[in-house]
Order: sequence, then structure tokens, then C-alpha cells
Amino acid sequence: MIEYQGEAYEKVVGQQGLVVVQYYATWCGPCKMLKPVLEGLSEEMSDSKFYRVDIDLFRTQAIEAGIRSVPTVVLYKDGEEVDRQSGYQPKERVAAWLNQHK
Repeated sequence: MIEYQGEAYEKVVGQQGLVVVQYYATWCGPCKMLKPVLEGLSEEMSDSKFYRVDIDLFRTQAIEAGIRSVPTVVLYKDGEEVDRQSGYQPKERVAAWLNQHK
């Protein structure tokens, strides 16, 4: 899982294949619970790219992505947003959701 550091955002979400982006805040409890779920899935689903974006550090990206609550996970496929979920979900549910979009 890659921590977003301010690189050109279009290059992150515009990649080919499935790109999973977790928008989070360091003060958010459910975000902390979701992090190991996504880290585990990022190791199991090596054909997909996983990123985390801190909404307090990268407010512009969060606003442009329409993030209204955290955690929110947005799926991009071949540069287009295909789905999003907010809140904590257990690993099995997140995996099933991601596999629907592969």
C-alpha cells in the first residue's frame, strides 16, 4: 500500500487496471481499523494498486474526489471512478467488493 505524497494525482488515479484509494485522517478510528484490511488485500491482490490519501494533508485531492466522510475507499479502473464505499468493512466484504470490479 502506497502513501500518497503529492505526486501528480492524475498519474495515480489514471493508471491502467484497478486502483484502490483510501481517503483517511489520522484522527479517524474506523480509518485505523480499515488500514490493515487494505494492506492485507494489497499483498493478496498484487495486480491492483493501493494508495492512501490523508485528507488533512491533501485537502485539494479530497475535495476534487468529492470525499464527504472518512474512511472512503474509491475504486478507479483505467482512469475512471467505478465505485466507492464509506466506513469500515471487514476484509471479506472489501475483498468481494474489489473482486466485482476486476
